[in-house]
Amino acid sequence: MSRERMLLGVARPLRFRHSTESWSDGRVRSQLLSSLDSNIGAEMSTPWFKPPGGYTARRFDMANGDVALFAWRDDDAYWMGNTETPKALWRTEKYGFEEVPWKLSRWVTRELTAQLHEETPWLEPYPYVSWFFLPVFLSKDGRETTRNFFDEHAGGFPDASRDDALGFYEDFLSSGALDDHRHVMAGKLGTSEYLDHQRMSAAMGEFNAARLLHDAGYDLTPEIPVDTGHSLDYAVEHGGRDVLVEVTRPTPPSRRRASTPVAAVKETAASKATGQLKEHGGVVLLVDCSSFFADDWRQVRGETPGVRHRPAAVYRTRPDGSVDGYTVGDVPLDLPFS
Repeated sequence: MSRERMLLGVARPLRFRHSTESWSDGRVRSQLLSSLDSNIGAEMSTPWFKPPGGYTARRFDMANGDVALFAWRDDDAYWMGNTETPKALWRTEKYGFEEVPWKLSRWVTRELTAQLHEETPWLEPYPYVSWFFLPVFLSKDGRETTRNFFDEHAGGFPDASRDDALGFYEDFLSSGALDDHRHVMAGKLGTSEYLDHQRMSAAMGEFNAARLLHDAGYDLTPEIPVDTGHSLDYAVEHGGRDVLVEVTRPTPPSRRRASTPVAAVKETAASKATGQLKEHGGVVLLVDCSSFFADDWRQVRGETPGVRHRPAAVYRTRPDGSVDGYTVGDVPLDLPFS
């Protein structure tokens, strides 16, 4: 599932703005605080944590719950917030957490993580989930929906608790397997103010696939461009060469028109086979059925339906880390059920 499709129609995750102009406390008050206060109501204060050496910093708390941080020295200043951008910063360049000086990124991360845990204390026992998804958990539009997706929908797992799901992803993400691709992968969860269970579950299907591949001993790289103009989900190194992998996640019968779980698997895989994978016969298709209830999965496992694309693997992951599945065709990967 390409990054472009996952981000279609939703805002971007949190990013820094970098100003190369000279700033002073007076200018901060007149051009940043004044702009925010007149539009939405704002208060300026010192940050919760000490800013990096050499920088002066201010924290802005808005009446609507938004928050922003600004740190400056000489002609080097950084803005980060989930609120409107003051006019004085409109023409500044945007950067991800990994693209700014480490000490600034670390300081902002500490500030925002403390904000996240104050607002959502049930995330505090899961520091790696909190860190990895921080750019969306505190995004302007998606801070309610992304947290709600884990709180009330267990990250897309049926018959599971919030803590079951969070424990599953904490265990995987703390391995560091996706650290270098945090911005891309966190962004897949989306930053929409409207909760789209199907799209968000599909996004987490990519994390389930990543854990499946990682637990099988593979290093993986996400978002691999191919000559048809698409991006495939992963490349994994196997036997000295890269194996390309695409992930799809059937929607359970209770949430789609398909009348049976088997039909759901076949239809979803067929849409990949006749669409994105039509010209990529060697790509491994992973069909993640982790959204299926146990009875639905038993029907699929009992019939082991074929899918139109080969090679493929059809599987269901549970929050305890167990996985059950079967393969179709000659899958060139050593999976726990192959």
